[in-house]
Order: sequence, then C-alpha cells, then structure tokens
Amino acid sequence: MTETVIDLIRHGEPAGGRRYRGHNIDDPLTEKGWSQMWNAVGEYAEWHQIITSPLQRCQRFAHELGERRGINVAVESRFKEVGFGAWEGLSHDEVKIDRADEYHAFLKDPVNHRPHAAEPLDDFIQRVGSAYEETIEHYRGSHVLIVAHAGVMRAIIAKTVHASPSGLYRIKISNGGITRIRHTETGGVLELLNGKLSD
Repeated sequence: MTETVIDLIRHGEPAGGRRYRGHNIDDPLTEKGWSQMWNAVGEYAEWHQIITSPLQRCQRFAHELGERRGINVAVESRFKEVGFGAWEGLSHDEVKIDRADEYHAFLKDPVNHRPHAAEPLDDFIQRVGSAYEETIEHYRGSHVLIVAHAGVMRAIIAKTVHASPSGLYRIKISNGGITRIRHTETGGVLELLNGKLSD
C-alpha cells in the first residue's frame, strides 16, 4: 500500500472569546485566528487536496489557502464540530461556575454525562470516523489537509491510537495547531501534534 498522509489543522481563534461553539455557532475568525493558521502552514503547498468543515471558521481559510496554493477544496459536512446542546454559546467560565456539577460530571465521563440536548459522543465519533475512513480510501497515496475543529481532531487521533472515547477531552488541540497522521499497510501513526509546517 502506498502511504497516505493526512494533515489536520484546527481553526484559529474565533470571534467571541473562549466558549462552547459546537456546530450551531458559526463565528468568523479574528485577525489573530487568521494569523495563527497562516503561521502554521507557512509556505507549505504539498497537499493534493484540502477538505474542510462547513463552518466558516474553517471553510473561509480552507478556500483562501486552496486559491493561493492552487489546491482543490471540498466541503465535508461530517467534519463539523460536535453539538454541545445547552452549553452552546456559553463561555467556559459560565459553564465551570454556573454549572459546576454538570461540568465536573462531564470531565469525568464525557460519554455518559453530556450537556442537555448535546450530540451523543458515540454518534459524533461515528460520523467523523466514517468521513475520515472515506477520505483515506478516496485519496489513497495522496497528501490531504483537513481543516476542522478540536473535537473532530480528537476523535480522529483517538481512533488512530485506539484510545477510549472517555479520554477524548484529555487531548489538547491548539488553535492553528497541525496534526499529522501517516497511514501505511500497518495502519495510522500519529507523527505530529499541535505543530507547524513553517518551521
């Protein structure tokens, strides 16, 4: 099998500060957010394809990068962020302080203690996993960039290293951080986490 290399980049800082956005909040990037992403990719242009979440904090950068580097861009709706239900739009401090019991239960067991009306974690992992498997199959032997969200990247990383869904939120994903996974006949290997290609 020819190697397939998948780079993933998390969107940069969005407008509105640190809060739970999920897939129902579609804030644009701040100037800092744009800078974080451009700094991470540098002048790199070795991708054969760019795939992006439909949310503007990912999609606008993906299309601009594709235009500048002459790379085709496709939108994959299954790479949108996990739905956070009642927490969407709330700041991290609002949840930690005003919903302290919910927050601590969620941290201990994010599978069984979801925010009210949140997308079930198993459903989220399934939708991201199916989109990722199809990407690897369709672009076998290629180098692909996926522009997505922290939750999406955590789900893909956990799948790659066979980690339990309960540990998903123990993986730190930085704004503008790049992750690289190399797929061979023996499976995927996590090569880079929260890195830059401009170094």
